[in-house]
Amino acid sequence: MSLVNERRKTRQICVGNVKVGDLSQVSVQSMTNTYTQDVDATVGQILSLEKAGCEIVRVAVPDMEAAFAIRQIKDRIHIPLIADIHFDFRLALAAAEAGCDALRINPGNIGDTKKIQAVVDASRAHGIPIRVGVNAGSLEREIEKRLGTTAEGMVESALSNIRILENLGFYDIKVSLKASDVTRTVEAYRMLAPLTDVPFHVGVTEAGGLYAGITKSAIGIGMLLSEGIGDTIRVSLTRDPVEEIRTGFEILRALGIRSRGPELISCPTCGRCKIDLFKIAEEVEKALLERSTKIKVAIMGCVVNGPGEAKEADIGIAGADGQGIIFKHGKVFKRVDQDQLVTELLAEIDEMTQIAEELNGKEE
Repeated sequence: MSLVNERRKTRQICVGNVKVGDLSQVSVQSMTNTYTQDVDATVGQILSLEKAGCEIVRVAVPDMEAAFAIRQIKDRIHIPLIADIHFDFRLALAAAEAGCDALRINPGNIGDTKKIQAVVDASRAHGIPIRVGVNAGSLEREIEKRLGTTAEGMVESALSNIRILENLGFYDIKVSLKASDVTRTVEAYRMLAPLTDVPFHVGVTEAGGLYAGITKSAIGIGMLLSEGIGDTIRVSLTRDPVEEIRTGFEILRALGIRSRGPELISCPTCGRCKIDLFKIAEEVEKALLERSTKIKVAIMGCVVNGPGEAKEADIGIAGADGQGIIFKHGKVFKRVDQDQLVTELLAEIDEMTQIAEELNGKEE
């Protein structure tokens, strides 16, 4: 039985060359934490995100210098770029002119109708969509006064902002409804889902550091995706944004929605473990991050149960006193010195990857 319900049907928009909604695959995105004006630092971080599998990236645009930097950044990256705008409509116009692939705004805090119209006109002229970003912590004053920072308030804000854009004849929209807790976030998306066909960007905002952030995001995003709600996702962590991409793809993999790159399984260790499994698992995990071939890799602590418990893995290692084994599909392949385990494992993975790519090439 599938963990995931039938996907919610939506209209489709394009963020650069990435399709969002209308049953296109769920995309994984992140946001830089560099100063956007620092072009070299921002480009460097985006290139690292690309290697991890990031499909859409967002940058903060707090001033004109940041807006103008978008053109230089775009020339050096390979994935769509969203400009994150608050309050000043002129920043949205400048970002659109500089070549961003989408705008993230709150129409309610952009200003009067003329200013919103100017943003819509620029988006239409440049063929870029708008994401209506609703956060529980920044609802319109009137809505917050009447409904509080509730899921109901978030939904009313989203519908109001969607209407503003659609009344201006603009329909290339996606929307997000984010709170810092799972309950309100999930409740808001569930409430809005039947009321519009706008695609959803899903995430739990201000989720926290590594452990709290991963836990909240996995539960919140995972619950919504399992219900067929969500077209693009962002895991928010107070961490290197590369970790957001890794977590996002692991959530999709766990639900059977998408898989990218190797899957790593490892045992929790016990008193039989004779190797530094924590260090080895971390080394292998980092080394596999930039590999895109779908392969299951096992890191096991001992030879007693290692190959048997991980027989579904394509390849794996298990430790012993001063030595270790490399096994494939549950059968011992070779024995190597402990200090060569990781090196030998990665070499075997590379060889398996090359063979797989050659076979795929022949089939095509």
